[in-house]
Amino acid sequence: MSKKDEVREFLISRRAHVTPEQVGLPDVGGERRVPGLRREEVAQLAGVSLDYYTRLERGNIRGASESVLNAIARALRLNDVEREYLFDLARTAPGPARKVKSSKARVRASVQRVLDTMSVPAVVWNAQQDLIASNLMGRALFAPHFEAERPNFARFIFLDPRARDYYVDWPLARRMTAAMLRLEAGRDPLNRELTALIGELSTLSLEFRGNWAEHHVHEHRTGHKQYRHPEVGVLDITFDVFEMPGEPGLSIGTYSVDEGSESAEKYALLASWAATQEFGRHAGEPERAEDAPSGTPDP
Repeated sequence: MSKKDEVREFLISRRAHVTPEQVGLPDVGGERRVPGLRREEVAQLAGVSLDYYTRLERGNIRGASESVLNAIARALRLNDVEREYLFDLARTAPGPARKVKSSKARVRASVQRVLDTMSVPAVVWNAQQDLIASNLMGRALFAPHFEAERPNFARFIFLDPRARDYYVDWPLARRMTAAMLRLEAGRDPLNRELTALIGELSTLSLEFRGNWAEHHVHEHRTGHKQYRHPEVGVLDITFDVFEMPGEPGLSIGTYSVDEGSESAEKYALLASWAATQEFGRHAGEPERAEDAPSGTPDP
């Protein structure tokens, strides 16, 4: 999908979710060809001409001022994440070519040491949701995901049949995952790995195509999840996500449980089970000297 198409479909989808009553406009009656606000109503609320808003909605968003974008965000009742996404679309609209950087594939050794000191499961992922590092409990919690050659949250959720059972609310997991990928695509439309992943999921997953077409955007920060782990059963978990200083595009997720809860007891079982497993190296961890090709000097 072109950037102009992305802008057009996002703005159309957002105004379809807003009624005149919600924004204090009178209902003048008459049948509406589309749900939600009309273009002229958005233009009126944002204080811009209908012609100008029409050009923006058709994808000609590059160069739109911050004040105009803020006015449109208010008119469409965008939340903070959707507003950020709108600004990303304007910022990354077609212009001079820039150098494309590959996504990080591993973390610094010092970061891995920090992960290993954590008592709760912790994992690190990049913009396209590749799981590139973890501690032992993180590998145990997401054991089915780590069975893939290149562990990836989105691929597991949409392409692995076990996801329907692992994620207690699988439809919600799908919607949130598609919305997070859309947010990242708006931030960095030249991320070739992310573009390839979206294309792969669109080709292979009917569910992804449906969730992607909803044009929702979402940013994971904190909340609650339920996982049905194949070894210990259902876990009620609180997750927190932190950006990694000095490593743009990488996030650390931690997964804790309430002290004294049934899930805390299951975490203890999970830790015991993890200690018996041959997990191998952490995702993204550099090779050990004995794993290096013959003739490669030790670091």
